[in-house]
Amino acid sequence: MQKTDILIIGGGIAGVSVAARLAHHARVTLIEAEAALAHHASGRSAALFEPRYGAPAVVELSLASSDFFHGAEGILSPRGMLMVGKPGDEAAFGAEADGMALARISPAEACGMVPILNPDVVTMAAYADHAWDVDTDLLMQRFAREARSHGAQIITRAPAQTITRQGSEWEVTTPQGPVRAKVLVNAAGAWVDLIAQMAGVTPLGFTPLRRSMARIPTPLGHDPARWPMIFAAGEAWYMKPDAGALIVSPAEEDPAEPHDAWADDMVLAEGLARYEEFVTEPVTRLISNWAGLRTFSPDRTLVIGADAAEPSFFWLAGQGGQGFQTCPAASQLAADLILGRAHGLSAGLVAALSPLRFGRA
Repeated sequence: MQKTDILIIGGGIAGVSVAARLAHHARVTLIEAEAALAHHASGRSAALFEPRYGAPAVVELSLASSDFFHGAEGILSPRGMLMVGKPGDEAAFGAEADGMALARISPAEACGMVPILNPDVVTMAAYADHAWDVDTDLLMQRFAREARSHGAQIITRAPAQTITRQGSEWEVTTPQGPVRAKVLVNAAGAWVDLIAQMAGVTPLGFTPLRRSMARIPTPLGHDPARWPMIFAAGEAWYMKPDAGALIVSPAEEDPAEPHDAWADDMVLAEGLARYEEFVTEPVTRLISNWAGLRTFSPDRTLVIGADAAEPSFFWLAGQGGQGFQTCPAASQLAADLILGRAHGLSAGLVAALSPLRFGRA
């Protein structure tokens, strides 16, 4: 029987980052069902830090993470964000460009940035340089190393099999043995509601949504290294340069049960067709494809805080594809709340993230 102060379920960026924060102050154990950390959504991220993308509370949390990112050597590299639209996209283009503080530029300027854009289709464009690539692997390694260096135990191949209360402690059985802890942190990604049910805690209604991705070759004669990431208005698709190739997503949000997700061929084909409409170079082959589950709460905002009915059960969930860009501030807030310490975020933001907002006691 292993005993610890805080047991974290989930080895994605949420669980590993909060383990790093907590390990300075308490005994921490993290269990991950898979053989390696970041196997699911965290390992399939588009890897962009665009702090103005997402719901208002997500944006505030992302902006609060900026100092960490810009002070962490090697984590960020310049990318930029370009939004494009065609006739009929005016309403979505205007709302999204304003929401992400993108400056309008001419279609000709957009085609100058990304020469494969079709000037006969692109009628609207907006750009900002406040978007950066994130070295997600390096960030995961950094947090895991910090956690371990302060005594945290990270156990892989350890899915939670049962979760019970033993007096004032939680006991979680795994194939690697049972673990007891005073506080249970639910950072299980798409599985958070299932973990809650196992623990006898009422689920909050999270929805995993599948998003697919294709890696395609860069058209001959082009070097995409300095191209920005491109979003189509209405998030009909997006494209990002990646290691000499391009990754293109249909940006779908199809509800799914928690599982090891894979791309749907038809959805991928439809998304690539929408992308091809905007460019002069057809997609001739795929290098690879994959999918991940972006898990959202009912109001599409992260949930960070103790459960209303069971204060020793702590939610760190609903990252919805913004787990990496929010993790510095989200993990610090979670650690501060668990340890009962003062935090530096606004009361309004903390309330917007709290599970108490769902009115369940």
